[in-house]
Amino acid sequence: MFGKGKHREPEIDWRKFYRNVIALVVPMALQNLINVGVTATDVIMLGAVGETALSGASLAGQVQYIMTLFLFGLTSGATVLTAQYWGKGDRTAIEKVLGMTVKAAVFVTAVFTVAALLIPGLLMQIFTGDPAVIAEGIKYLRIVAFSYILMGITQSYLYVMRSVERVIVATVVYLASLLCNIVLNSIFIFGLLGCPAMGVSGAALGTLCSRVLEVILVAGYARLYNKDIKLRLSYVLHTDKLLFGDFMKYALPVVANEVMWGLGTAANTAILGHMGSPAVAANSVAQVARQLATVVAFGLSSAAAITLGKTIGEKKMEYAAAYSRRFIRLSLIMGVAGGAVILAVLPVASAFLSLSAAAKEYLRLMFFVMSYFVVAQAFNTTMVVGIFRSGGDTRFGLALDVGTMWGCSILLGFIAAFILHLGVPAVYVILMSDEIIKLPITYWRYRSRKWLRDVTRENRADSSI
Repeated sequence: MFGKGKHREPEIDWRKFYRNVIALVVPMALQNLINVGVTATDVIMLGAVGETALSGASLAGQVQYIMTLFLFGLTSGATVLTAQYWGKGDRTAIEKVLGMTVKAAVFVTAVFTVAALLIPGLLMQIFTGDPAVIAEGIKYLRIVAFSYILMGITQSYLYVMRSVERVIVATVVYLASLLCNIVLNSIFIFGLLGCPAMGVSGAALGTLCSRVLEVILVAGYARLYNKDIKLRLSYVLHTDKLLFGDFMKYALPVVANEVMWGLGTAANTAILGHMGSPAVAANSVAQVARQLATVVAFGLSSAAAITLGKTIGEKKMEYAAAYSRRFIRLSLIMGVAGGAVILAVLPVASAFLSLSAAAKEYLRLMFFVMSYFVVAQAFNTTMVVGIFRSGGDTRFGLALDVGTMWGCSILLGFIAAFILHLGVPAVYVILMSDEIIKLPITYWRYRSRKWLRDVTRENRADSSI
């Protein structure tokens, strides 16, 4: 087994490997940075409006955040199959998985759309009891909800394209969306060019318009430029039974994993939300800083999933094992760099944003915690999202997150906040302890080599329903 002796690495052109990794990581890191930029745009502009508007939009954004975890779970589960079938050269199987993914994404986003439109107040009450913050959040949800289905379609398509090494298109689409969002947010939030100042509603409207632009750009690319992998309506409507079974086998644990992890993050936000508006505002800024610091690390984890999945599909198992060791080293380097970014951003964030004295005090503590948190997160994410999922080892991540988050950090954080009545600093440190707890567990799983498996079918029958 992998952990019981040294494996001799095959002869590998490491320069070519790093060129391929960079070709994947740079566009995907830019995509992650752009996505963070969309959130940061709202935080910065609404932070200038006031703490209540910032808190309302931030907490309302938790609804979309949970939805995107369903989407990320679906697309990551699809990547398990599409990356390996890409290594085999089976384009028909990839198109069928793409159709399934889009269908599932539309269903999930439709559910969230209906909930955000019909019960926005109830959703906001999950995260805060402040009536003023709830009112701002309701304004945001009633507009941004119309962007959810559009987001589901574009994300499904673009993530499957990433798994077959078509990564530039998503960068272009999301960059155009970010620029659109910045311009329209400025106009709608502050009332420029003769428009009324809409505040938090303007931020939601800007986001909706940018999602419409994304759909238009993706449709144009799919129609005019992508001749290899097509989104076929017949595969959206009719499902290959065997592939659907494989999709459910590998995608469902990922969906459950991402949702439980996301609900855990939302639970952290909810716990802090009931400890006052200053804690909410500081945490919203700290989360944006964390996202900014991990854009490259998350891009690396996606590159690991694509590279290793393709290599496993080509049945080059020892190459995949050797590549995985390099990805681990890179994850630690990116994690340390991310922690340094967070510490460097702290003085700028503290000086620029219109936060109360209490919120600024919390912000300093949260940034310090995040500076070591992101190192562990970079390592764990590369392991779970990149290496393990590349070989279909999707159930382990679910057990890991349920055990470490819900069984440790959230449970203890809840006790600290509402039973022991500890202060925000102590509660926050406890809530952010899960990634540290995961470190030895993920490394043990990696050493077991149970993740290194080919999950494709040699003779795939076409059984449509």
